[in-house]
Amino acid sequence: MTLKQTPLNAVHRAMGAKMVDFGGWDMPVNYGSQIDEHHQVRNDCGMFDVCHMRVVDAKGEGVRAFLRYLLANNADKLTFPGKALYSAMLRPEGGVIDDLIIYFMSEQWFRIVVNAGTADKDIAWMKQQASQHANPLPNTPPVGEGMAALSPSARGGRYVEDLEKGWQLTITSRDDLAMVAVQGPNARSKVWQVIPQTKAATENLQNFQAADCGEYFIARTGYTGEDGFEVMLPKKNVVAFWHELNQAGVKPIGLGARDTLRLEAGMNLYGQDMDETISPLEAGMAWTVDLKSERDFIGKAALLANPPTRKLVGLLLLDRGVLRGHQKVHTTHGEGEITSGSFSPTLEKSIALARVPKEVEIGDTVQVSIRDKMLAAKVVKYPFARNGKGLL
Repeated sequence: MTLKQTPLNAVHRAMGAKMVDFGGWDMPVNYGSQIDEHHQVRNDCGMFDVCHMRVVDAKGEGVRAFLRYLLANNADKLTFPGKALYSAMLRPEGGVIDDLIIYFMSEQWFRIVVNAGTADKDIAWMKQQASQHANPLPNTPPVGEGMAALSPSARGGRYVEDLEKGWQLTITSRDDLAMVAVQGPNARSKVWQVIPQTKAATENLQNFQAADCGEYFIARTGYTGEDGFEVMLPKKNVVAFWHELNQAGVKPIGLGARDTLRLEAGMNLYGQDMDETISPLEAGMAWTVDLKSERDFIGKAALLANPPTRKLVGLLLLDRGVLRGHQKVHTTHGEGEITSGSFSPTLEKSIALARVPKEVEIGDTVQVSIRDKMLAAKVVKYPFARNGKGLL
């Protein structure tokens, strides 16, 4: 099989990266020491090639109403331009098609970033829903750009208009864009050093906000538990941008450290911690699911009809060994399974995320099957580490 390549592929090889097959993409796993790369991000900053992630623009009339129906989280939380929202996109049966981030830029433009391995499936699903469900649902009036000030009757009038004209949407895969994540306590200052023209628009961004800076679209929505920026820019300019960051002292970081960083930060990885067979309520994502409002969304009925029997917890290994995905977890309430596990460079202990019976409590001791041995682990609250420090 021919692996897909990002625009930075040749650069990674020139920098001595060890390349691996990552979901059909030829990607750098490390450039030497994975442990050193991990500490580099926690203590200073590093840059990640995330060009394999897909940027999707949803534009036109009725985009907000469409996202209300498409996503488990409520797009009405996006109340000002630049605000971002993390959500799951669900199947009617309640399983997770993908987890994604949406950015509200205007009532006619929402930007969506989806995972690499699910991008084609995601876009096909979005387009299918946009065509099959071309009208907004009752009792969900738009709230942006003055709509919140309208009376209920006036909103009803807008709703009737929407029913008549449907959602006028375009869903576009932005294959012309590349993305580089710069993460760590010194990340933002390094980005401003390289592209100082973006500082005025981005220095006041809070967590989960973004700014459109013309050639650069810059978001503060990291995946490592550290501060930083995700920079989207024209694909033709990404090699020069990567080299300029490197010359400014930003070191490249591979997928190995990216995985231990996100695990310490308690962030899910699609395909490991959740997938189309797993409810978000059993994947530690209940906070991203809006079941309280009257708004309907794809998968809501299934979630209400099937209360969770399991939950996602953190594990800290008490014995010697390393926790890994798919290892069985034995509790007094039944069996569970590790979804993601690794050695934590920050804590210098082995940690994991595990799906276990919902009766398991923080502080419980469980047993994990590792190479035919039963090793003790403590159930802990995650995240395990953020902002350069361990949290346990």
